[in-house]
Amino acid sequence: MDAKEFNESIDAYIEDNWDAIVADIASMVEIPSVEELDKAEPNAPFGPGPRAALTQALAIAERMGLDTADVDGYMGYADLKGASDTQIGIIGHVDVVPAGPGWTFEPFSVTQKDGYLIGRGTLDDKGPVVVTLWALKFWKDQGRELPYTVRFLFGANEETGMADVPYYRERYADPAFLFTPDAEFPVCYGEKGGFDATITSKPIEGGVIVDIQGGSATNAVPGTATALVRADAAALPTADRITVTAEGEGLARIDALGKSAHASLPEGGINAIGLLVDYLLTNDLCNADERAFLEFDQKLLDHTDGSGVGIACSDEYFGPLTVIGGTIELKDGCIVQTMDSRWPTAITPEGITAALTALTDPIGATFENTLLMDTFLVKPDSAPIQALLDAYREVTGDDERKPFTIGGGTYAREFTSGASFGPEMPWLEQPAWVGSMHGPDEGISVDNLKTAMKIYALAIQKLSDIEL
Repeated sequence: MDAKEFNESIDAYIEDNWDAIVADIASMVEIPSVEELDKAEPNAPFGPGPRAALTQALAIAERMGLDTADVDGYMGYADLKGASDTQIGIIGHVDVVPAGPGWTFEPFSVTQKDGYLIGRGTLDDKGPVVVTLWALKFWKDQGRELPYTVRFLFGANEETGMADVPYYRERYADPAFLFTPDAEFPVCYGEKGGFDATITSKPIEGGVIVDIQGGSATNAVPGTATALVRADAAALPTADRITVTAEGEGLARIDALGKSAHASLPEGGINAIGLLVDYLLTNDLCNADERAFLEFDQKLLDHTDGSGVGIACSDEYFGPLTVIGGTIELKDGCIVQTMDSRWPTAITPEGITAALTALTDPIGATFENTLLMDTFLVKPDSAPIQALLDAYREVTGDDERKPFTIGGGTYAREFTSGASFGPEMPWLEQPAWVGSMHGPDEGISVDNLKTAMKIYALAIQKLSDIEL
């Protein structure tokens, strides 16, 4: 199909079917597909919500005339058979994060307002899943056999661990190339490695710190942190973003107010634990053992590029390493600090461990690696990445934006060869009342979804035209 024929056909197809597409999105959004492991059953390993959403996605695909299969509730797939068994893969997820507080609109219902669809999952990832599935149906309805089989995978556990992918991969071969509509355009071709650790001080006796708490997640710059210390609150100085209050005789409570940010983009945050540690050290609110650990912690927390702990590095694909300290607590007489690093190819996990233990061993602290993900990279000049990029550029006319890498993780990294590919275009302005993914009033514009559907349809054609 040449460009003129494709543009005329897909534009008419989208307009003719848009009401049905929105209805399919709504049928997915109305299912609160949040993980509930305490309610897991056979064929519903992540609870009833993800199970129901997977059932609905497969029903939509079956109605479209695709060949469907349920992989024991972990995942499902729909095939458009081609001339060969070699597969182009597409994977999206039908699970969502909890609604959470702060919604103006009903979270588990699609609200249409001023050209936007609002509801949990409209952006992440039920809206994109549905329009990409319809992009596949477009090719089925053309009545032309594609050279490759296209397999659409429906994941049910992306938000809380991706335990669905290993179960699938144990039973089926990977597609030759795969993309996920769960990121940003134009195309993401790589994801940094992930390295989480827990650092625990040696047991502290006779400490000044009675309690210390901060952060709620390892993978986020903490916005708040607090310490209870043996000190006269009235004698302690004021400091920016620090509040000191008396907590009974001889005790002071010190609260630090930072700014939260995702661990993959820590530059926009202010680490509240770091503020708190700086204050404790500056005002000598620690004994010798506590000071030794806090001085290490200061090196970790005050430099998001890893330079404080000797792991700063960068490469041509991923840019600089990042590191944050996400949580801190006093547990069993020890201070426990977690860290999250997103690393490029210029360093290894062994190098990170060696640099950190060179600092923790001398102070008697223990260092435990708790999560390890390797870097994931498909070269940006490879044929599949260029095919996706060309599809984006031909539909949008945007030749300026370049393929990129991220510090976060998507389904793409779980397979042999893949990329994350839209539908977000964060450079486009949207009304203040439209929320982001994982936030209240999550939404996406109708124009964005229609453009994405056209891009995905063209991407399927372009991937079909190259050797996989």
